[in-house]
Formats: sequence, structure tokens, C-alpha cells
Amino acid sequence: MTTSDTPPTGVPVPAPVPVVSVKPLSLPAPGRGRDLLLRVSAPTTGDALPVVLLSHGFGSSLEGYGPLADYWAAHGFVVVQPTHLDSRTVGLPRDDPRTPGVWRSRVADMERILDHLDVLEAAVPGLSGRTDHSRVAAAGHSFGGQTAGILLGLRVVDPVTGRGEDLSDPRIGAGVLLATAGRGGDDLTPFAAEHFPSMNPDFTHMTTPALVVVGDRDDSPLSVRGPEWMTDPYHLSPGGEGLLTLFGAEHSLGGVAGHEVRETTDEHPARVALVQQVTLAYLRHALGVDGSGWTAAREALGAGAHPLGRLESA
Repeated sequence: MTTSDTPPTGVPVPAPVPVVSVKPLSLPAPGRGRDLLLRVSAPTTGDALPVVLLSHGFGSSLEGYGPLADYWAAHGFVVVQPTHLDSRTVGLPRDDPRTPGVWRSRVADMERILDHLDVLEAAVPGLSGRTDHSRVAAAGHSFGGQTAGILLGLRVVDPVTGRGEDLSDPRIGAGVLLATAGRGGDDLTPFAAEHFPSMNPDFTHMTTPALVVVGDRDDSPLSVRGPEWMTDPYHLSPGGEGLLTLFGAEHSLGGVAGHEVRETTDEHPARVALVQQVTLAYLRHALGVDGSGWTAAREALGAGAHPLGRLESA
């Protein structure tokens, strides 16, 4: 590992390499109403590359999250980004019968990717034979964090029956949940409780290891609890392995969805760099690549003296 790419965290990361990115790739999706479109990004060198499935926030698409996808790919990961049905590029009407089940269709999108990793690998020039299908992580921001969490064991509880279906996938070995919603019920505003019945997660079965990333100024209009609500995926799940709290960060965490994109209200390049480096260190640790970066991150951010954030770890 090198230390030339360490600011602002002091966390050592491997030297970056060039990346190839192919879009749009398409997977047939019977019953979905349209094929699943994806982007795949990968380093041009290296073998036995682990995989990250990156689920976008509500309304975004495969075009988003370049600061994360490009960074992870440049440092040794194959990153697969689907465009879910809630994307603005799809334009699904509110009265479309698929709309209430979008949360479930998102999970089906991720499962479809897992089922066809070999097809996607073959579609990227020079990638065939270089991907390790046994080391796969799921990551997501906002609504995408719930999608990734479901694959880790989070269950969406039906507010009427009180039951939640297990849609976890044993092929997923780790997760990164960024600005992900907390508990439902009384923690929701009346508007959220009425319009987002799927925002009722049960974290008690989320046993797959995960890093949770939150902003201490992410005061969601969907909850009455303030920014602390977003820490639930860490505190309430058995698999919560780390909680990165970004000081001064709002829902976009400094701009993880893209550079100079309209939804970013707290643009902060150093904050994004912190997210990049700590998430990379965690992914390498959790998927068994190299744990030294995660150890360094815990030391650098665990004492509470770093100006950008604090890292708690189980």
C-alpha cells in the first residue's frame, strides 16, 4: 500500500489505476416492464477483483455516484450500478401499478445482477476471468441504502400484518449504507407514515457486516428524530460493524451523488474524500482483501479528534 493518496484522513490506500466503464448494459427483466439498464466500471489491471453493487438514491440512475463508483473501481473493485424503476430517467407515473412495489423491484434488480454477473463481466472488454464472484458487497445511498440493507437482512415490515419477509442474499458478504433511513412507526412524520409504508424497517435480522455512514446535520423531513435517526442501521443491527459520522454533513454527505449535482446542498470535496477512503478501507477489510486500511481508519478517526468526522466500530 502507498501513502501518497492519504489526505485528508491519513488512511493508506492503494495507488489508483485507470478505469474502464461501460454503459448502458442491459439485462432482460420479464415482468418488470422494461429491461434493466446498468453501468459496469472496473480497473484495467488486476485479477480476483471483488464486486460492489451500488444502488442509487430515489430518482437517480446509473449516471450518478461517480465519486464513489469511479474511486472504488480505480482501487480494485468491479462496480455495478443499476437504474431502478424510480429513476427520473424512467419516468414511472405515480399511478403506475408498479409504483407501490418499487422498494421490492429494487431488490429484484440487485438479485438479477447477482444471477448474471458472468454476463456483465463478459460485456466489459478485458474483464472476463478477472472477477471474484465469491466476494461481493452491496452499497447504497438513501433509498439505495435500504435496498442494500435488505440484501444484508433488513426486513420491511408490513404495517398491517406486522411481518417482514426475508429477502437477504447469502452471496452478499458486506454492505455500505450511506444516509439510510431508520425505524418507522412513531419515528416517522405523519406525511412519511402515510405515503411511504415501506419505510418500516426491522434491523434485528441484518446480520451481514456493514459500515453505516451518516451526516450529523442530515435532518430528514421524514422523521421526527432528527439526524440521529440515520444511525439506526448501525445501532439496531447485529451486523453493524462501523458508524462513520461526518461533521457538518447533510443528506448528500458532501456530494457523493456527483460533483456539482443539484441535489447536493453541502458540497465539500474533503468530506467526499473522507467517505471515499473510509468506505474503500472498509470494503477491503470486510471482503478479505486487506485489513490494514480499516485498522488505520479506526485509529485516525476513532478518538474523536479528527476535524471531518468520527468512526465508531464494534
